[in-house]
Amino acid sequence: KLYSPTSIHNQISNAKNALTGPENYTSRTYREEVTKRVFEEYEKALRASNAVDFDDLLMWSVRLFEENPDLREAYGQRFEHVLVDEFQDTNEAQYALLKHLSSVHHALFVVGDEDQSIYRWRGADYRNIQRFQSDFKNAQTILLEQNYRSTQRILDGAMAVIDRNANRTRKKLFTEQKAGEKIKLFAAADDKEEAEYVVQAVKAGIRGQKQNPSSFAVMYRT
Repeated sequence: KLYSPTSIHNQISNAKNALTGPENYTSRTYREEVTKRVFEEYEKALRASNAVDFDDLLMWSVRLFEENPDLREAYGQRFEHVLVDEFQDTNEAQYALLKHLSSVHHALFVVGDEDQSIYRWRGADYRNIQRFQSDFKNAQTILLEQNYRSTQRILDGAMAVIDRNANRTRKKLFTEQKAGEKIKLFAAADDKEEAEYVVQAVKAGIRGQKQNPSSFAVMYRT
């Protein structure tokens, strides 16, 4: 109960995404020491079964290219242009693989935004954008700053919050839409109070301001 299989496997998965095997896994806490022991036995079981897990597909591919220059050259020649979307959601192993695949033609095109990186919990590393800028110094950066969905007040509010983050590419978002209504902030004590506030706001809009129910949208992340 203390060390669930899912929890331990997540730690092993994160290690592999960072190209770390059991021999290089460092343990600073007792929980990490337990993870290291399980990691070692898990790898022995995989090798004995001549098997790989999902994370191995990336890690062993990277090692294959690192240890076999001729193979890396062959695949580098094969892929003249490499294009990657949602680049902020790649992990360290994926970035290493991309560098190998683009090592001959150096034609790597990536689309990404550090501000939209939300998958750190499953190994994504927004710092790959910074690594890309460092490794490909001649790359041209094109900022897509015009927004077509939101009003300017929404964009200004978002920028006021996210500009506080360090290690990001500065952007000035703008739109040709009107300024829009002012943003309202409500701090709820719990989820029930939050839900009640949303319901009452929608009811007030429909009854008091005669708005159409289809004018409302509730956005939330599960």
